Amino acid sequence: MDTVDQIFDSFVKTTIFKQKTVLQSQYNPESIAHRDEQISAVASILAPALRGERVSNLFLYGKTGTGKTLSVQHVGNKMLSKMEELGEDGLRFVYVNCKLKKVADTEYRIVAEVINTLGGRVPATGLPTDQVYSRFVELIDKKKQIILIVLDEIDQAVKKIDDSFLYTLTRLNASLKNAQISIIGISNSLTFMDNIDPRVRSSLGEEEMVFPPYNALQLQDILRERADSAFKEGVLGAGVIEKCAAYAAREHGDARRALDLLRVAAEIAERERNSKVLLQHIDAANQKIEKDRMLDTIESVPKQFQLVLAAVISLDSEKPSDGIYTGDVYNKYQEICEKTKNETLTQRRISDILEEFDMFGVINTRVISKGRQGRTREIKLMLTPNIKEKASEIIQNALSL
Repeated sequence: MDTVDQIFDSFVKTTIFKQKTVLQSQYNPESIAHRDEQISAVASILAPALRGERVSNLFLYGKTGTGKTLSVQHVGNKMLSKMEELGEDGLRFVYVNCKLKKVADTEYRIVAEVINTLGGRVPATGLPTDQVYSRFVELIDKKKQIILIVLDEIDQAVKKIDDSFLYTLTRLNASLKNAQISIIGISNSLTFMDNIDPRVRSSLGEEEMVFPPYNALQLQDILRERADSAFKEGVLGAGVIEKCAAYAAREHGDARRALDLLRVAAEIAERERNSKVLLQHIDAANQKIEKDRMLDTIESVPKQFQLVLAAVISLDSEKPSDGIYTGDVYNKYQEICEKTKNETLTQRRISDILEEFDMFGVINTRVISKGRQGRTREIKLMLTPNIKEKASEIIQNALSL
């Protein structure tokens, strides 16, 4: 028997998973632990839609993995079941993930995605945007109905486009005779509304709710509940759940992160042909997820961010022992913009981008005094050699360097 057959046989014979999907992000559990209060509040705000009344626009805020999307989808599914039970069909629940590149990079595509979800058809490109809105109105206004549009990670769409499409969506109700639209926005940024045009803010921010991070004990409850369905009995070693929860509690109480850690740790244990998930597998999973997340961030940020990071990586390679300062980064960034024929942003904007990279953990910045020359920021690249190499590849391909 060759090596590949042996690997396949070992996987077929010794699986520690019973139902792996329970640990994956697309899984919708029957109940959502430690979110009763938020679910009840969302249900109370949206309930009038069951009587055919337009409901307030609702905005949910909270860090990644705090149960915002799950809670809204849970309430939405319950509402649709209730309408079915009543024999009514005047409610539509439309979910759009604004982080998906092919959906939320233009206003056109967001509205097209909503139309397609409702069963209409619009080409991916080619029509004037106002015509797409006209098609949307035509599609939904044929009968009396309430359309609840969930825009998940809405901050990502506003960053890529601007906030005018939100204003247009909220103003559509004025031209509808039968249907009515309500927006449910979900944002990972707690300060999302602060940067929105005041006109848009007044028409959008009717109801707002913050989802707090989970603490370590709540994360343990969530992990135990899922682990019961996900794994065969006795495969989790002592302290595994607690260690996963502790790691995720440090990451703003991110339940998604805790579930990913447990799943990846179990996959690593399986690859090692181990019948148990042990504490060392959690450490290995944490390193792997950190690396993947860092590279995902670098791949998904806007082009200007990639240009700034290209400058930092280039300086780090040229003079690894010397300090890298904001002024150096700006000069190198200008060179790269010239070379790649990209627009050059102001030094202040580049400072903002560096701050965001600091927040992502890609770089570390500290303010230092240079005597009479004033203060500047020293920048240190926080990527391991292995990740730095892959990040360089991603950036070179994205910028055609």
